[in-house]
Amino acid sequence: MTAARRGLADRLAALPERRQEQLQDTGLAVALAAVNVVSVLPYRTQLHPLWLAIALLAGQALPLIWRRSAAVGVGAVIGAARISYDKIGFGFAPLPLGPAIAVYTVFDRRGPVLRAITAVLVVVGATISLASSGHSEPYDAIFQGLIFATAMAAGALSRARRASLRAAQSRAERAEAELDQESARAAAAERTRIARELHDVVAHHVSLMAVQAEAAASLLPAQPAQARQSVDIIGETARQALTELRRLLGVLRGPAERSATSPAASLTDLGGVLAKVREAGLPVEYDVTGTPAVLAPGIELTAFRIVQEALTNTLRHADAVQARVTVAYEPGYVTLSVVDSGPRRRDPPATSGSGFGLAGIAERVASCGGSLTVGPSSATGFALTARLPVR
Repeated sequence: MTAARRGLADRLAALPERRQEQLQDTGLAVALAAVNVVSVLPYRTQLHPLWLAIALLAGQALPLIWRRSAAVGVGAVIGAARISYDKIGFGFAPLPLGPAIAVYTVFDRRGPVLRAITAVLVVVGATISLASSGHSEPYDAIFQGLIFATAMAAGALSRARRASLRAAQSRAERAEAELDQESARAAAAERTRIARELHDVVAHHVSLMAVQAEAAASLLPAQPAQARQSVDIIGETARQALTELRRLLGVLRGPAERSATSPAASLTDLGGVLAKVREAGLPVEYDVTGTPAVLAPGIELTAFRIVQEALTNTLRHADAVQARVTVAYEPGYVTLSVVDSGPRRRDPPATSGSGFGLAGIAERVASCGGSLTVGPSSATGFALTARLPVR
């Protein structure tokens, strides 16, 4: 939407409010004019000419119809009508409510310069009126001074209150915008986490199924029993993959739709991963050193996924003779090491991955505040070491 269209939309939205304010000001002006006129009717025989007195009384109120749009001009007209009424010497002047409301509007709606000028004009006008005949009593000056001082104070307070409300609304809008940004960042982080989980689950299980499928194809038809064993492993691996996918999909569902899911994976579940990798043809040694510590749930899942993904990479890309997994506990940290001995053949397999495996591991380690080291472990081998904080 362009700026012109937004401005037009704002003006259209403000029309009902402005119309309501105009009706309120019209009602106030007419009612006050009627009160001014009716208050002097008992003394109409002493007002000459009567029509001029009534016109000046009405002139002290009717201009209030436009007090919000032309506060200074309305104040000048009303003040002139009041001073003229007093200088002519009609007497029986009503309370200066019209001039006080005009002063209130200037102090409520206009800037400091116009407010200062208005205050000076009020003092000058009140002095001229009080110097006229019929205003010789001291209480007249005190009474009018209190009325105009109250009007000025009320206008200033109304202005301050409106500014405070605008500031509070601005703060609320900024807070809402920041909340939206935080929600967007949290949603992006959650999407990244789920993407990592999906990659780990699919890559690991599909890699095992691919290896077993190749094994079954090479065993048929000469060794049907061994081939059947590979097919059984493929089926079991597929069922595990479906279970993991259902768990992740449960995270994406709303609270009312969420079904019962299994607990998140942890280092205690590595036995199943190692068994599947061994069945796929990669001998894996597993060592635990130090005193096992209780890890935070997020660290447990991250550690499990790191080992799982590292073994999957080894199985898919290294064609290694063997691998070793070491979990070392030390005060405040757990270190995960996955090392392979290098390929069986001089030329490694030609398969190439998307690069998401190591990138996903690096993201997981960084999200936990840990450190990651990858590189060759020997002339032909490869090592991955991740050090994670316990909490």
